[in-house]
This record gives sequence, structure tokens and C-alpha cells, in this order.
Amino acid sequence: DWDGVDLAFDGLDTVARVSLNGTVVGETANMHRRYRFDARAAIREGANELEVAFTAPYTYAEAQRERLGDRPNAYPEPGNFIRKAACNFGWDWGPNLAGVGIWRPVRLETWRTARLAEVVPHVSIELADGAVTGVVEFAVDLQRAGDADLELVCTAGDQTTTVRVPAGAGAARARVEVPNPRAWWPHNRGAQFLYDAAVSLRSGGEELDSWSHRIGFRKVELDTEPDEDGRPYRLKINGRPVWVKGVNWIPDEALFGRIDPARIERRLRQAVAAGIDYLRVWGGGVYESEDFYRLCDELGLMVGQDFLFACAAYPEEEPFWSEVEAEARDNLARLAPHPSLVTWTGNNENIWGWHDWDWQEPLGDLTWGAGYYHDLLPKLVSEVDGTRPYWPGSPYSGARELHPNEQAHGSVHIWDVWNREDYAHYRDWKPRFVAEFGYQAPPTWATVRRMTTDEPLQAETPNMLWHQKAADGQAKLQRGLDAHLPPVRDFDDWLYFTQVNQARAVRLGIEHFRSLQPYCTGSVVWQLNDCWPVTSWAAIDGEERLKPLWYALKDAYADRIATFQPEGDGVKLVLVNDSDKPWGSVVGFWKCTPQGRINGRALLTIGVAARDTAELVLTGEVAPKPGEFLVTGREDFPRATWFTKEDKDMDWPTAEFTAETRPVPGGVEVKVTAETVLRDLCLFPDRLDPAATVDKALLTLIPGEEAVFTVTSEAIAASAALTAALTSKPVLRAIND
Repeated sequence: DWDGVDLAFDGLDTVARVSLNGTVVGETANMHRRYRFDARAAIREGANELEVAFTAPYTYAEAQRERLGDRPNAYPEPGNFIRKAACNFGWDWGPNLAGVGIWRPVRLETWRTARLAEVVPHVSIELADGAVTGVVEFAVDLQRAGDADLELVCTAGDQTTTVRVPAGAGAARARVEVPNPRAWWPHNRGAQFLYDAAVSLRSGGEELDSWSHRIGFRKVELDTEPDEDGRPYRLKINGRPVWVKGVNWIPDEALFGRIDPARIERRLRQAVAAGIDYLRVWGGGVYESEDFYRLCDELGLMVGQDFLFACAAYPEEEPFWSEVEAEARDNLARLAPHPSLVTWTGNNENIWGWHDWDWQEPLGDLTWGAGYYHDLLPKLVSEVDGTRPYWPGSPYSGARELHPNEQAHGSVHIWDVWNREDYAHYRDWKPRFVAEFGYQAPPTWATVRRMTTDEPLQAETPNMLWHQKAADGQAKLQRGLDAHLPPVRDFDDWLYFTQVNQARAVRLGIEHFRSLQPYCTGSVVWQLNDCWPVTSWAAIDGEERLKPLWYALKDAYADRIATFQPEGDGVKLVLVNDSDKPWGSVVGFWKCTPQGRINGRALLTIGVAARDTAELVLTGEVAPKPGEFLVTGREDFPRATWFTKEDKDMDWPTAEFTAETRPVPGGVEVKVTAETVLRDLCLFPDRLDPAATVDKALLTLIPGEEAVFTVTSEAIAASAALTAALTSKPVLRAIND
């Protein structure tokens, strides 16, 4: 009785043959797109058998590589010869698990007369004669079984438009206007108003098919017009420039089928809690799930989506050109309703790779992806989407004749730091927009204990090394420790010191970049999350626990920050006000000796306009002398510190303090009172209860100051012994303990 009986696959990974009752109904070669196969000839009444037979990805990819000729890749794997997540073949933070399977939902769908093949809502805001109008241009593709007259009823909010679809027509457009809509904003700029949008396909008064989604009205612009300094990369939402407080996002599990909506929601809420407003979905992973983008819509997280090409030269010959076009069309249409999605980017580091990674000689005349990034993808973004800006690569400087990682132009990736240079060299950079930078550390204690059975625990034991995928990763960690921190005495020191070093490195970078605004317009830290237990650049480890870096992000991405920055041979205090209200306050700061003696103090009245910065160069008596340090000292003012020497060279006294505990609902409160300077005080309750969390970290106190930690853990609260353990090593740590 049906005109159409279709098998719909939202995700098959990757090369597969689909059979129904022994009849082949379709084949696939791309995990990044949806497939639909006509099953009418194969389906029967009663029981049916559906078989999906997968080809090993290495078999397919290596055959394509042999046919088309090898091309450069950051890793000795054939992942650039198959439309599959590049990180499945291993990365410098992830395992090689190039599996196969049905990784997204499967449906059997039936229809009569006609169906909605695709609905793409082009959402915009128009301003005319002082009136604001929200506009939804519905672009609708149809699949027909005949020439019946059809009708589309299109709704946005409480406004409806009906259009007639003539007999035989396979597409239609409808415009719905919503007067004075409430705008969608990032969470730190305003509210996230969402509207219901719907399309009903009808014939003779009968509904044949329907589509519904939530949308948001907002305008996205990317200002890349050359200026006197080069070329900016400035994101604007609803006409207002946004200083991007971003992180890079990788797939949240190595085995994608294990990612569920609850896990995604936990991760995204952790991002919002850290003050993050932008996620770059990295090009070596996947176009994320509907749940991911829906939650970003609701939570006010902007998303920059890479097309899925990463760190390799990609063939442009068939079948890849057609697969890439189908993949891009599919995901441009699928993700169009989401107001959180603000930019499309052509690739991760491939244009940079062609310039700097010795690709040109081995490539010769072979294709490498330039046709995708400069021709096909921008054409498709304009054609299918049309409401979001496109940028050819990350990094990219805005013109093909420029080096793609030129700091005065467009977006940059900073990897000399970590790979070769100390993190203090972030201050050598004056970028317009930083799309990647980061620093490694091992995961939390509880996660380390889950990932290794090595005894005794040491940085170089076999399992610790197996869970370190970066080239010379442990040596780079040690280089950072040697440059900044006292000698490591045991594994507990190594774990704590490396985590603190990671947090300091990234915080230094963010605060430097924020001090450069509006010249610099954003930072996107590598990376928010992990896909398994591993030593990596993540702020949240593979077991979902917060590393000290997460707390550093929360401080550095606060709307208002104070940061000491070098100024010639001296130092200046920079105040950054990324809020809509002027910032008037009294700032007090102290000049201290390592023993905590105050050698000088100052109280200053400051005023910083909304979305602006101010700075004060410290001279005379308030300028620190060698061996001294500066600290801001008012409870209602952001804490900032400046040290004239590294911790390894400071004459710190051994940490002394008192610590008291008291029960609170759901956990324990720990009050620490400093008797000496306490440098980067942290509390690690996961050493006592793997499920325990704490509300703050990385506190530097001078004598007499207090810090109150709130530990959430029913298990610790129920145990006197565990509660007592919160007040001493290895749970409570300071650099100078």
C-alpha cells in the first residue's frame, strides 16, 4: 500500500553492503553522512532479515592509496583514503581503534504520494525602518511518487505561511516572517530564546509528512577585512563583536557508539561552568550528534565546525570528490537549524601542512585537498547554508599568497610552545585569533589508578607510557618541570607538578591574549575533553574528572580579570572587562617576600568601560624587586599574581597552615588558613573517593589568608578517617610543601 519503503541509516562506519532478505539494497563508503535505500523490492510480510556487512577500513583505505598514489599524513596510517574519522587511526592523544559498525540510528520509513526529502531553514534577522524581523526561508526538497498537487504549511513561532507545490515540482521555498523576535545569544551575552519551526506536507487536506525543529534568531558575521595591522578574525553575533573564550572539542569516547546524550550534557555543562562560550569541533573527528548541537543551542555555546579533514593530504579524485560533496551537503542541511553553529572551516592544518611540512616534493602533481577548501566547500556553504561564514582552514591567514599561520592575519595555531619552547614564549606572539594552543598533563589520580596497574607508580612505567601518545611527551613534561618547579621527589609530586604546570601554561597564554584585545579577538584552547584515560592536553580527563586546568580556564575566562603582564623590563597590571557594565572598583595589591612579609602595598581606584581594557604600569615603590612577588589582595577583586623568579629559584619556606573540616550537605567543607605563603594550593578528593569533586583549585595565599574548599562526596562525609585525610598530603597540596 506504500509508494515508498525506505531503510534510513544515520551512520554506518564505514564501507558496508546493506542487504534485506538476501537482496543487496545499497552500499556505503562514508561514516559522515546519512544514507537512504529503497527497500520495496526486498521487504516482505512477517519477519525480515537485515544484514550490514562491513569491509575492514584498512583493506579499503590501503586499496585506494595503492590506486591513487600515497600522500603525506601526520601519522603513518591510510586514514586520508577513507571518509572515516581520522582519529580512529590514532592521534597524539588517542588510541588506534579503526573499527566498524552501525554507529547511529537505523529506521524503516514508509510514505505515500510524496515525502519531505530535506528541509533546510535559512534563519536570519532583517532590520528595516527601525523594525526588526526574524526571517525563516524554508528550502524544501521533495521525493514524489506521482504528480499530485501538494501544499506546504510552514510555521515559525506563531507565524505560518502556506505555499502550493505544482504538480511534478521537486522543490519549493517558503518565507515566514516573525516580527520583533527575541534573539539568541551566547550564554555570557544574553538569553537563548528558541522558537518552534515546522513544515507540514499535505495533499487534499491529508498530511503526508512533517518536519519540526527548534531554531534561534541571530545574525553571524566574521570580520576579516584587512586593517592597518593585517587581517582580523573577529566574530560578531547580532552585530556585536565577541571575544571568543573557546576550547577545542574531540569525540568524547574512542568507541563512538558508547557516547550517550547524558555524557554529552555533562561535558557541555562543564564547559559552561568554566566560562567557555565556544567549541571548535575539530576536523579529525565527526560532525557531532543532534543531541550535541541541541544542547549547545539551549546552553548558549557557540560552535565552530570543521569539515572533516585533518593533518593530511586528501585525494580529490573519485570516488572522494563525490563523497565529500554528498557529505558536506548532508551536514550543511542537517545542522542548518541550530543557532549555536556559527562558522564552518575547511580543514584542520592541511593548508599549513602543504606550506611547512615538506609535502610539496612528495606530492608533485598529486591532488591534496586544495580543491575542497578553496572551491567546493565554500560553494556548498553558500548554496546550502548561506547564513554562516566559511573560512578555508585552521590556521589560515585569509589569502592564498600569505603563509597560513601568520600571526598578524586571520587564525593561528601555536605549537612551537609545548613542542620546542617554554610556555613563557606565548608572550612572544601577538596573534589576531588563536584557534589552537595547549599544554599536556596526566589525568587525575583516580583516572591514573583506573588506567594502570603499574607498581610502584612512576612517570616512565609501561602503562603510563602506553597512555602517552605524543612524541617525546614525557620528556616535554619533564622539560617544563625543570624550567619552573622544584625537583620531583616521587610520583605524587610528578602528578601534581605536571598538572599545575599545564594549568599555568594555558592560563598564561589566555591572559596574554586577553590583554591584547581588541587586537586579539579570541583564544581556543586545545583541548576540553579526552576520549580515553591518557596524558593529554585536556582539561577534563577521559573518566570525566576535572584536572587543575579546568579551574584555570574558569579563572582566565571570567568576564572580569586582572592580570600582571611584562612591560619592558618591568610589569603592568591589565584589567579586562568583558561585561556589558562598566567596572569600577578599588584594587589593592601587595609586594611580598617569599616569607610572606609585605614590603609595599597600594590601593587604587580603577574604572574600565564595558567590553574594554585598562592598564597600569607599576613604577617606583610598587614595582617588585628580584625575589619579590605581587598579589592582588581584596576579596571582591580578581586575584592576580606576578613572580620575579620561578618556583625552583624562589626562597619559599616549607608550607605551614591550619586546616579545619566541617560537614555540609552532600560533603565536607575544608578551611585552610595560611601561616606561610601557600603556592597553588589544591585539594584532590578523588584520591579518597573517585566520585568526589571540589569547587576550586590553584589558590596562592599569603600568611593570614584563608581558603574554603567545598568537597562533594557522600563517602568522604560518612567517614571520619577520609574527612581527616582532606587536610594533609597527598590530598591537600601546595608547591612549597
